[in-house]
Amino acid sequence: MNIELYDTTLRDGSQQEGISLSVEDKIKITKKLDELGIHYIEGGWPGSNPKDEEYFSVAKSLKLVHAKIAAFGSTRKANSKVDEDANIKALIDAGTPVVTIVGKSSDVQVVNILETSLEENLSMIYDSISFIKNTGSQVFFDAEHFFDGYKSNKEYALQCLQIALEAGADCLVLCDTNGGVLTSEITEIVEQIIESVGGSVGIHCHNDTDMAVANSIAALKAGAVHVQGTVNGYGERCGNANIVSLIANLKIKMGINCINDSQLQSLTEVSHYVSDIVNIPPNGQQPYVGVSSFSHKGGLHAAAMAKMDESYQHVPPYLVGNLTRVVVSELSGRGNIRHRLTGLGLEGKLSGEQELNLLQNIKIRESKGFQYETAGASFELMARRILDNYKAPFDLVDFMVMVENNRRVSVLQDFDGNDDLLAEAMVKVNVDSHIMHTVAEGNGPVNALDNALRKALLEFYPSLIDVKLLDYKVRVVDEGQDTKAVVRVLIESTDGKTQWQTVGASSNIIEASWMALADSFEYFLIHS
Repeated sequence: MNIELYDTTLRDGSQQEGISLSVEDKIKITKKLDELGIHYIEGGWPGSNPKDEEYFSVAKSLKLVHAKIAAFGSTRKANSKVDEDANIKALIDAGTPVVTIVGKSSDVQVVNILETSLEENLSMIYDSISFIKNTGSQVFFDAEHFFDGYKSNKEYALQCLQIALEAGADCLVLCDTNGGVLTSEITEIVEQIIESVGGSVGIHCHNDTDMAVANSIAALKAGAVHVQGTVNGYGERCGNANIVSLIANLKIKMGINCINDSQLQSLTEVSHYVSDIVNIPPNGQQPYVGVSSFSHKGGLHAAAMAKMDESYQHVPPYLVGNLTRVVVSELSGRGNIRHRLTGLGLEGKLSGEQELNLLQNIKIRESKGFQYETAGASFELMARRILDNYKAPFDLVDFMVMVENNRRVSVLQDFDGNDDLLAEAMVKVNVDSHIMHTVAEGNGPVNALDNALRKALLEFYPSLIDVKLLDYKVRVVDEGQDTKAVVRVLIESTDGKTQWQTVGASSNIIEASWMALADSFEYFLIHS
């Protein structure tokens, strides 16, 4: 069974709130999707905006290996000539080997939205498809609102498909545009369409009932041969069918070789790559490719995983380029600890008593607001500090932070007209019996601490110049305790090659920040 993968991230996916792709962004995603083995990549709607026109102009020079570029657009306007329609002309000028025409297949939509007759809509579908087909392009027909239309007026919805087929459409794509159809309905209707209309049938599902992937697979099992979706399920409202999950399910669960094994192993990388470009953090719990999709927190789970990987994993994570993670928390048992120590190269370095002490420390510290599920660097430092031969690269003697706005007059003022605040930090650290006492200013107290600590340590550890802070998050742990509440600070750092996360917790936000910051520097230094 051959299934065509049709990606519409660049068009339908970009309609999600918060996503705005440049031409360069779209070209990068196009190349990555081609590497993944996607068969068709919908680039946008030529004629709708200058950005899409530029994309299609640039895309002509791309040397794609697997994918064909598709241009998307609507049928000709009502009561007009197809050869004079600006939208149709733009689709042809795009010069793509594939053109996808969207047309209404719901009588309610035709009458109330297009405000034309049912007969004229059929003519619009026929004229548009046949005109573009005569240029030599492959043509897909997206039957918009098909399932709602089929339930409203079965005969007319079928007419729309039949006229598209007569006009030369290579695939009839049934669209659950509002995303409200249930899986049982999808199966029943797709089977009826294949039996009564014939031709190649495709499926395009939106996710408004959280069933887009399931509905798409149901359509394929019912006989559809073409499936549309977006990377990570991006799209308007609740999004589209997630093509990442679709690919994994088709390949692994159904044995359909829509892409090869090597391409499947790049699935996690592709998901995160596109996530970075659209500037939306990856969903950690996204099936198959999320950082938590093969993570194990409960002690019983970790103990079982040590004996048999498949005890709590439905597939081996390496198939999709992901990894098994055993996280440590107050729910952990010794199995979690040992698994993490093995991953850190510390297997057998801690005695049984030390392992128990480490586990007990974690439970105590998490009760005080710390959390080590994501702060792997801080966990590693806790483990190493238990070792008899561990020597910290520096020790804190004292620090003080001061914030004021009366000592200087700033040239710049904020939007309220207030002078900038002065943040100044004093840090005293012990480095190999040398007491370093430094003072530094910063853009806020945490930045001032960062600058002062670097100033104290750079003389001994010049490589610290490479460490950058990527993210700084503060969360109130004891909600409802007002300003007395314990806060947790998570810091993500990088040296340009790797990234690591550290944690601090205290009722004093500056102290919590110092803990996370000091851990970040110490982690880097012991690995450099």
